[in-house]
Amino acid sequence: MNPPTRQMNAIPDISVVLPTYNRSANLRRTLASVLDQRATTRRYEVIVVDNNSTDGTRTEVENAITRGAPVRYVLEPNQGVSYARNAGVRVACAPLIAFVDDDVCVDRDWIETICRAFEQHPDLDCVGGKVLPAWEAQPPPWLTRDHWAPVALLDFGDTARGINAENRLCLLTANFACRREIFERVGLFGTELQRVHDGIGSMEDHEWLLRFWAAGRQGMYVPELTAITDVPLRRMTRGYHRRWHSGHGHYFALVREPEFEASTRGRLFDIPAHVYRAAIQNAACWLVRLCRGDSAGAFLFETRLRFLMGYFRTRVADYIRPVRRPAAVLPRESEDPQRNTRVAPS
Repeated sequence: MNPPTRQMNAIPDISVVLPTYNRSANLRRTLASVLDQRATTRRYEVIVVDNNSTDGTRTEVENAITRGAPVRYVLEPNQGVSYARNAGVRVACAPLIAFVDDDVCVDRDWIETICRAFEQHPDLDCVGGKVLPAWEAQPPPWLTRDHWAPVALLDFGDTARGINAENRLCLLTANFACRREIFERVGLFGTELQRVHDGIGSMEDHEWLLRFWAAGRQGMYVPELTAITDVPLRRMTRGYHRRWHSGHGHYFALVREPEFEASTRGRLFDIPAHVYRAAIQNAACWLVRLCRGDSAGAFLFETRLRFLMGYFRTRVADYIRPVRRPAAVLPRESEDPQRNTRVAPS
């Protein structure tokens, strides 16, 4: 199928926000997959948000625009993926807004599947789907589904599942869509917990979902909604996973998720008692498996300890030298002051 052409006066049914930073080669493939949708009557636009790239990103986007594709270029000078996504939301024209990352290729029915899910379930505020791997090489034996979080993979099976405050499944913005109006109720993506440059372990997706659940909103995991993400060799190393879990523990300490922070046995250094208990239990399990020669099993518990150590370091540092941090569930980010987002003429 030929890529859709730009219809200047038509309001799109769905806007696709694609943040990118210095991945022009990957961006070319991602754009091609979004534009190469199977026969559909849906009108859509793709908003590429350049987060200060220094490679050929703008040229890639301008080439697509020159070919008549329904693509817009936005420059977001504030560094960070949340700033980029928020910039895309602000300029989106459609009642539905989808998100995809610049190292992802979506299914050829992706647009149709999103629109159909919202039509069939008018009570839904967001949908998300599978993010499956395109391994650069055969993954090591220890890299099982227990270790999918650091490589941003997701698969909850082949059955649709409701997502709400009672069933808190975390979706990934690499393959995600929501109604535009939900941002007026829940707010934009928080910028205090975002990924910047090549930082890892961040929690901007999870924190937004915390506000989503707190607002009593409804989502759905749609198994037919499929995206494939690159998993490079560097993400298949134990060193990378150790760093990711340490970083994730740091961000988790900042977000102060209410259920995790609850404690019936008090706190020490502003850390709930159950966190100390979890650290002791995981350390014991790590040592037992290490003594048994179970390297893969030991590494699973090591990653949990890395997470807890990242959490401990941040929380103790804040206790000793208090720093103003985000609240447990960040307040709604209104039309925030980053007004220097630039949209290139198309």
